[in-house]
Amino acid sequence: MAKLHNLGLPRIGEKRQLKKALESYWKGKSDAEQLLQCAASVQQQNFARSSALDFLQVGDFSFYDQVLDCSFMLGNVPERVLEQNYDPLDVYFRAARGRSPADSCGCGVSAGEMTKWFDTNYHYIVPEFTGDTQFSLNPEVLIEQVQQAKACGKAIKPVVIGPVTYLWLGKAKDGSDKLKLLKDLLPVYAELFEVLDKEGVQWIQIDEPALVTELEPQWQQAYLTAYRYLAARKVKLLLTTYFGELKDNLALVASLPVDGVHIDAIRAKKEVDALKALLDPGQVLSVGLVDGRNIWKTDLNQALDFIEPIAKELGERLWLAPSCSLLHVPVDLAFETALDEQIKDWLAFAVQKLEELEVIAVALKQGREAVAKVLAQNAQSLQNRRTCRRVTDDRVAEAQASIKAASFERKSRFEQRAKLQRDRLNLPLYPTTTIGSFPQTPHIRKARRQFKTGELNQAQYVEQMQAEIADCIARQERLGLDVLVHGEAERNDMVEYFGEQLQGFVFTQNGWVQSYGSRCVKPPVIYGDVSRPKPMTVEWTRYAQSLSAKPVKGMLTGPVTILNWSFVRDDQPRAKTCEQLALAVREEVLDLERAGIEIIQIDEAALREGLPLRKSQWQDYLDWAVGCFKLCANGVLDSTQIHTHMCYSQFNDIIEAIAKMDADVITIETSRSDMALLSVFERFNYPNEIGPGVYDIHSPNIPSVESIVQLISMAAKYIPKQRLWINPDCGLKTRNWDEVTPALSNMLKATEQLRQQA
Repeated sequence: MAKLHNLGLPRIGEKRQLKKALESYWKGKSDAEQLLQCAASVQQQNFARSSALDFLQVGDFSFYDQVLDCSFMLGNVPERVLEQNYDPLDVYFRAARGRSPADSCGCGVSAGEMTKWFDTNYHYIVPEFTGDTQFSLNPEVLIEQVQQAKACGKAIKPVVIGPVTYLWLGKAKDGSDKLKLLKDLLPVYAELFEVLDKEGVQWIQIDEPALVTELEPQWQQAYLTAYRYLAARKVKLLLTTYFGELKDNLALVASLPVDGVHIDAIRAKKEVDALKALLDPGQVLSVGLVDGRNIWKTDLNQALDFIEPIAKELGERLWLAPSCSLLHVPVDLAFETALDEQIKDWLAFAVQKLEELEVIAVALKQGREAVAKVLAQNAQSLQNRRTCRRVTDDRVAEAQASIKAASFERKSRFEQRAKLQRDRLNLPLYPTTTIGSFPQTPHIRKARRQFKTGELNQAQYVEQMQAEIADCIARQERLGLDVLVHGEAERNDMVEYFGEQLQGFVFTQNGWVQSYGSRCVKPPVIYGDVSRPKPMTVEWTRYAQSLSAKPVKGMLTGPVTILNWSFVRDDQPRAKTCEQLALAVREEVLDLERAGIEIIQIDEAALREGLPLRKSQWQDYLDWAVGCFKLCANGVLDSTQIHTHMCYSQFNDIIEAIAKMDADVITIETSRSDMALLSVFERFNYPNEIGPGVYDIHSPNIPSVESIVQLISMAAKYIPKQRLWINPDCGLKTRNWDEVTPALSNMLKATEQLRQQA
């Protein structure tokens, strides 16, 4: 019989219990014991949800990030976060966010650099290496999870990031060759396997998702070196790949001395038979049969058609699982009591995906007749979705068919536009601005909640939001910023806010997924054709502009980011859905311009994360993604200044595509990398204006004037000062005013210094 297992579950809790416990602990409102109790409760709930599986998963829980956990387990902790009197939890949070509750003075350290986990919207803390990095095993946290799971009386399968992927994910801070560290890293993994063996562990899930990327020969060789070294072990290894096809790494994977291999049958379905043929008779084949990245129901009959012949051939050598960790989907659809029932019937969250696996397992063991009712209901749900008239809109199809080539281009080149914009805006050298959002205070959140529940009517809500906007404008005026924003008080989330006003979207109550640390997002669900029934931001922005003689930016989320940060319909190409979004955003851009807004920012924070994991497939994505940005942005007059923003994008390798977007100003994250991202401008003459982020808003630390001056001085080596803007590296929504005000004050003081030196 096929065994059932899971690659990981959400760890934030179905109602974000861990998020709330973390933030309470960070603020000093609760102690470590209370945080640990919450963590234990979430883990016990996850064990209960896995009761029908053949293994309990451990190692998938984290207080912040699984890659950071791996760094701590391997003893690779940045020297700057270590303090003799700090306990391990405080050291951990110093590495994650630059400060822990033990930093009572308000000071801290530089947080670890953060970037996206492959092509997902999950962020990880980048491991830091030098040529002198030493590793040492610290398995206490993982062992504690193993011991907690033992009480459940089931087989335990820890998950560990594999040694080669761990090095591949990291950054050599001194420019050294990080692959040379492999020989020192492997003994630590061997020691870990011995420790887990003594705990009674028989199988270890060792995640090596780097194998779905285009690996250079030395990295392919590293896999052979690593797993041949680790071959002398008692525990069994399930080598886990996900997020894509193995392609030229397929034979390599099959040759590794491991006891089983997991393959993502959602994104690499055609490789399952090839991998099966290459494995030895004693090796397990784990098939990721349920999509761990999206929330649509699995076609159970189709899945059985695919897996039944494999099950007959492999028997107990076949394991079944989701395609990847379920970290990327919400916890449980049962908590969605207000969701449209018709659309709810099309969905499956983490708990439901495990139930789908159980149905498949019963059908394999007892025959489809044993689950005939469930299969029939599943087939009916899928048929209802295919034939639902709400999914398609003839007007949207007509709008897409009428798009012309001229819709993608500005009327004039940047040099001509820039002169018109300078004359119109009359901004000083080193213009200062922010990325868009300001602190979402308890008062703001309360008003929004009361409006949703009907405690505030429309007029009362507008009055309160206008008061917040007026306060935000006044604060920016006092600080002396050159280009203002309205602060986005009315917005719950930069994607959800727009989706709520577009046709083709539905929303959940508790469909939270973790983005990083305690930061959770509730992705909209795009179920049908997208259109804009009415203006979405114009009145808020018009009101903000009426309060100041300085320009106020219109703030929009771009089509690619809305696409990449939503759960997207899977019944048509993503490019087609993105084009529909672009047309909707274009209408909003033109309405803002007609309302007298001189600067419009269209955030494309997620443009890079949509890149395929293989460079050979990048161009097709970039063609339509950049095209969609241009479609939404380029209908304006030359005198209207278009901004865009990208955060944690590692955009150096797609700088040519970024330039093709032809935004007048781009603001980017560079602070955590000490402006390292700007090295690309040594080889590429970026033509437009740019605002490299001068301080890290994801940390509560207040940047010094000196550090900002230093960062902008570094940037000026790459970008002419006449084309440099000064801004934080992202929105300020998650910070509080006690942090934001001094940080921006220092940013303005640094700007004044730079202007005097110019």
